[in-house]
Amino acid sequence: MPAPRPAHVIAKVRNGSVVALHSRPFGRVVARVGARTQFGSRRALGVVASRRGRWLAVTEAGVGGNRVVWVDARAGGLSYSRTRLQLEVDLSARTLTLLRDGTVHRRVSVAVGASSSPTPTGHFAVTDKLDGRTFSAAYGCCILALSAVQPHLPAGWSGGNRVAIHGTLSPSDFGRAVSAGCVHARDADLRYLMRVVPLGTPVVIRP
Repeated sequence: MPAPRPAHVIAKVRNGSVVALHSRPFGRVVARVGARTQFGSRRALGVVASRRGRWLAVTEAGVGGNRVVWVDARAGGLSYSRTRLQLEVDLSARTLTLLRDGTVHRRVSVAVGASSSPTPTGHFAVTDKLDGRTFSAAYGCCILALSAVQPHLPAGWSGGNRVAIHGTLSPSDFGRAVSAGCVHARDADLRYLMRVVPLGTPVVIRP
C-alpha cells in the first residue's frame, strides 16, 4: 500500500504579529500583513513551496501579481497547521475538484472566466469563507475568497478584482466560460466546501 502524500502546510499569522512578505528569499519586503484579512478572517497562508528549510512560498491577494512571495519562517509570528485537502480548477474542462491526499473526493461542473476576462491560473489559497447574502444575492449562499486577483476586468466592472468561488443567479452558467474571472458553483457544493475546507487550503487553477 503506497504511503499517503504529505499534507499541505498552512502558515497562520499569530494574533498581534505582523509578517513581512519578500519578493524572493532574502529579497526586498513587498508588503507586511497582520493576523486578519480585509474581511476579518484569520490570515492563513497556503504554503506552495519551501527553500533552505527557512523560506516559505505563499500567495497574498494584491501582492506579487498572482505570483508567490516569500516568508521567513525564522522571523517568527507564525503558527502552523496542515490539511490533506486541495482544490483544483480546470478551466478547459470547467470543473472544480476537491482532492484528499491526491485522490478525487468530489468533482463538480462550474462556470469560469469569459475569454475577455479569463480566470487567472496558478497556485493560490482560500483566504476567507463568507456569507454571500451579506454582499449580494448574486453571490449565492457562500463565497470562498482566494488569494488571486483579476488583472483583466471587464469594461465598466465595479465589483472589485478579487477572485473567488461563489454562487450565481444563473443556473445556465455551469459548464461555460461566462464570468468576470470568478468561479461559479452551485449552492449545495459551496455549502459542502464551506464545511470541510479550512482557510489556507491550496487552490490550483489550471488552463
